[in-house]
Amino acid sequence: MSGSGPWTEGGVEGLLLRQLRWRYAVKSFDPARPIPAATWEALEEALVLTPSSFGLQPWRFLVLTDPALRRQLVPHSWGQSQVVDCSHYVVCCLRRGLGLGDIERYLQRISEVRGGEVARLAGLRSLLVKTLVDGPLQSSIDEWAARQVYIALGNFMTAAAVAGVDTCPMEGIEPARYDEILGLTATGYATVVCCAAGYRSASDKYASLPKVRYPRSEVIERR
Repeated sequence: MSGSGPWTEGGVEGLLLRQLRWRYAVKSFDPARPIPAATWEALEEALVLTPSSFGLQPWRFLVLTDPALRRQLVPHSWGQSQVVDCSHYVVCCLRRGLGLGDIERYLQRISEVRGGEVARLAGLRSLLVKTLVDGPLQSSIDEWAARQVYIALGNFMTAAAVAGVDTCPMEGIEPARYDEILGLTATGYATVVCCAAGYRSASDKYASLPKVRYPRSEVIERR
């Protein structure tokens, strides 16, 4: 996309677009360059702050920094080296079979954060139960939860780009084997997608390739 307009000249808008143009799905990370602790703390908080449908947050994020553990995952990640070469490897998991207990937990959290009795949230509770437990969505609740996880993935990648941290989203994995190795099988959570984060290697040829995107006129329609 060729730049035009005042947002290309500077300010927050310019920074955002520069960083989004800078980012790419890194193929080769520099294993000798870790993400600074303060930067990583901010990126974890970006995950926490991700929006979700009804605010239910049906997810958990495993941040893997143990080299031995990550090496176990490589054979179940299409042999991709990003798993071990990146600074932090995030396994994004969904909450399986989300149900009444999860709704009650969320309502309790609302009460803790905003004050007031849980009983005052009866209307919201009724809506959530009707939609997610007793409604047609229940038959595909894990698929719904997976879509929420992808919102978190996108939010994390954008936050990382703004912070100057490289990422590579990774669907080329065997989720069931990840669940076994990471001990997720009995926890109620399941692997959906992963994201490697760190800094690109100077030898990664893909860093200098221009982005291939359809023109804005073909993907955005104003009405």
